[in-house]
Amino acid sequence: MIKKAIILLALAAIVQGAAAQVRTGLDVLEERQFDILQGKRIGLCTNPTGIDAQLRQNIDVFFEAPEVNLVALYGPEHGVRGNVHAGDKVDTEVDTKTGLRMYSLYGKTRKPTPEMLAGVDAIVYDIQDIGCRSFTFISTLGKLMEACAEADKELIVLDRPNPLGGNKIEGNIVEKGFISFVSQFEIPYIYGQTPGELALYLNAMNGEKCRLTVVPMEGWTRDMTWDKTGLTWVAASPHIPHGETSMFYPATGIFGEFGYVNIGVGYTLPFELMGAPWISADTLSEALNNRQVPGVYFRPIHYKPFYSVFKGEQIQGVQIHITDYEAAQLSAIQFIIIEEIMRLWPEHDIFANCDKKRFSMFDKVCGSDQIRNLFGQHYRWADIADYWNKDVKAYREESAKYYLY
Repeated sequence: MIKKAIILLALAAIVQGAAAQVRTGLDVLEERQFDILQGKRIGLCTNPTGIDAQLRQNIDVFFEAPEVNLVALYGPEHGVRGNVHAGDKVDTEVDTKTGLRMYSLYGKTRKPTPEMLAGVDAIVYDIQDIGCRSFTFISTLGKLMEACAEADKELIVLDRPNPLGGNKIEGNIVEKGFISFVSQFEIPYIYGQTPGELALYLNAMNGEKCRLTVVPMEGWTRDMTWDKTGLTWVAASPHIPHGETSMFYPATGIFGEFGYVNIGVGYTLPFELMGAPWISADTLSEALNNRQVPGVYFRPIHYKPFYSVFKGEQIQGVQIHITDYEAAQLSAIQFIIIEEIMRLWPEHDIFANCDKKRFSMFDKVCGSDQIRNLFGQHYRWADIADYWNKDVKAYREESAKYYLY
């Protein structure tokens, strides 16, 4: 049975590789026989998403390649092997499979120390991202860039797709005073760049201080969402199990910070839902669909979370269905849902009843306190839409200078 399973996995990998329209930076580098890594002591910043077209983990690919001298591993949130829950600190330890030191970049240290970089000549960054500012992998990338610049180490980014595509940009630029690990850079909430393009942009904004090399993908175009790439998705975190989950993370994640409504985390549809015990699913879905929100349909749903907000309680709400991706403004969806919830059940005033200590995190995720201040006055999306979208045009024009595709 074991032998049969191995054969089936190998066949699946072959089929996947043949179907894929996109070749990641890792695939391209493998074909080039790791030319830019040869003769260097290599550190690798990665997690389980760093697979090649045959579904092999990049750690194993590097460790087994005679051309590559892999000497250290570096892990973002959730860890190198992806075994750490969201928000939990990651410890520095030894990888049991390779015997290599795994340095944590999501614990006491989020920016590599000189000691962590002392034994390497170059660090490779190879992580699949989800295209949203508050997802912390790009924050780790930025901290790596800073550390490599200070230590005069080369940083090599193996590019991967933005699962939201390269055309969708939403949200205001992060403002002074709201820079944090969930909003590390002055970029929009949905920024429309691949990791490699973002690295090039950030490096330019910082005066080209980092010795940066990007290995581009082949076959990716800006209109490609994840489903068009032909690539296999590996969970970017425990709550991003599928490529399409990337589309829902920015659609509900901001209000998930309050823990006042359930957003599907703790159930089988993370970020696709909004529900609470005091909501009527039919009433809310009808109200939302009457608004004819472009590209979105709201289906009534009854469910019981297995953990997290309202664990074990029977709750009602809506499931979000994206019917026209190009027409949908993803990040607006949650504000529109909350607007209708507050209109229908005003006694459940979210900002008045939630834990006020969460205001700070909400503002950091939004990149400004103006979103909360403006929206909290009347709970109307129209009151913040202009502010939320004010930086999109300028950022699109500036970031386009660093597009690779």
